[in-house]
Amino acid sequence: MGLGRRSKPVAKPAALCHSRRTAMRGNAMLSDALLEEISALHSGPDRGYHGWSHPLALLKLYGEVEGRLHDPLAVRCAILLHDAIYEPRRSDNESRSADLAKTMLNGVVPEETLGRTLRLIEATAQHAIPADLSTDEVADMAIFLDMDLSILGAAPDAFDAYEAGVRHEYREVPEAAFRAGRAAILEGFLARDALYFSDWGRARFEAEARRNLIRSIDRLRAHATDEETPSRGLA
Repeated sequence: MGLGRRSKPVAKPAALCHSRRTAMRGNAMLSDALLEEISALHSGPDRGYHGWSHPLALLKLYGEVEGRLHDPLAVRCAILLHDAIYEPRRSDNESRSADLAKTMLNGVVPEETLGRTLRLIEATAQHAIPADLSTDEVADMAIFLDMDLSILGAAPDAFDAYEAGVRHEYREVPEAAFRAGRAAILEGFLARDALYFSDWGRARFEAEARRNLIRSIDRLRAHATDEETPSRGLA
């Protein structure tokens, strides 16, 4: 998801080595050069929340759920590449990221794992699980999507930093239009019967996420006007 503090364009060597080691853990099939390339994709100055810190945060959560997964490698690859391409005003970031992942991982991971990775990435477009998947793939996708939305259920200061990161990414959108559009997106999440798909996600994040969403919507609506809302999701 789209969803932080502004990323630094260039990481210090020690920090880069540490983040690469974090990403490598359990990803022995991915070379150091490939991981460095993936890291660089997340390091543009226009990135706010969707910088390299986002997949690294999800990899930390991955440690909680690895034992529940049927294809852990697919989930790890999706974590690393689901936001490989991120241009806030475009609506095809997920499909473009999946296409790039296919190019980067073809011949590197097993074919079945590659297919699952691409479907995981594509599912982040709507944060919905397709109906035609196997039971095992549904279970893995539920956990992956819950990790991607975990920031909604973070502590208030972390959630507020995420909101600031999203605003940075949409800094060219006028304030009133951003507030109205962003509030509408968050209200869509809040209207769901459950924000999270897995038992793990609901237990871990649901209650705090609803509190954060209500607080953010109230703040956005307090300053929103009737100006036209932007067409992209602001997420």
